[in-house]
Amino acid sequence: MAEKTRVVVVTGASSGIGRATALAFAARGDELVLAARSSVALQRIARDCRALGARVRVEPVDVNDAASLRALAAAPERIDVWVHTAAVMAYGRFEDLPPDVFEQVVRTDLLGAASTAREALRRFRAQGSGVLVLGGSVLSFVAAPYMSAYVTSKWGLRGLARVLQQETRDAPAIHVCLIDPGGVDTPIYRSAANYTGWIGRPPPPVDPPEKVAAAIVGLADRPRRARSVGLANRFMRIGFAAMPPVYDRLVGPLMRRAGLSRDPVEAHTGNVFTPLPNLDDTTAGWGRHWLRPAGVAAVTAVAAAVGWRTVASRRSS
Repeated sequence: MAEKTRVVVVTGASSGIGRATALAFAARGDELVLAARSSVALQRIARDCRALGARVRVEPVDVNDAASLRALAAAPERIDVWVHTAAVMAYGRFEDLPPDVFEQVVRTDLLGAASTAREALRRFRAQGSGVLVLGGSVLSFVAAPYMSAYVTSKWGLRGLARVLQQETRDAPAIHVCLIDPGGVDTPIYRSAANYTGWIGRPPPPVDPPEKVAAAIVGLADRPRRARSVGLANRFMRIGFAAMPPVYDRLVGPLMRRAGLSRDPVEAHTGNVFTPLPNLDDTTAGWGRHWLRPAGVAAVTAVAAAVGWRTVASRRSS
């Protein structure tokens, strides 16, 4: 149990990391305000959190609706922690994505996060304290083909988080944190809009959403600027920053092998515009077994490239 019962708002609580986070805070005895687009999915997660003994309030909210976000922020008497994990995704080459799909992903994942942060910080300023945790991604540091809208959003969100951290330096009790997961076993890959012909899947190695949720709870307890969750994240960042030509040569084939499944799918908009309650769950059963060969290949390739660059650098010095 937490030493003090806090009021925790979770936007994007209906599935994946948000759902696991709600359960993690519920297990600690915190009071929850759960928000997402699907009322049906919210009732399911609320029931599970109440079974753990938590007091729960549900608020159907679309983060693209400023008025409903404002009402959400005003609902509880106090907000100690606000966790924002609401996001949608689209697969496909940039030129193949319908413009409205691309724009809606950016609107939800970046502008929706900005609107949420605005309401959270307004409450925190009024009460003098609070912790805001924004759901980033390893794709806020690197790029991957077929995910242009999501990458654009997450790079923008990382920039926004840094600015908010700078602008809240005058309020030591207000904290803005960024959580950056790698591949996670959640339904977002199946529910994503898709124009590649193949259902997407999480890149290796795949972590359970509970691992990310535990890191989020840790940020609420001991705030820090950012926390990365994922064994391969560091290797990806090194490869992207230190060896752009090598990274760009490898990332396409690796994405096609590890980031897209062999399950065919017709082009569709997924949950970008409307929720898909039948895919709202904590995990999607991706597991790790099939990812090991691709994960080993990816890490080996990056390690070999790092070694080659180091040797080349020594020879030239």
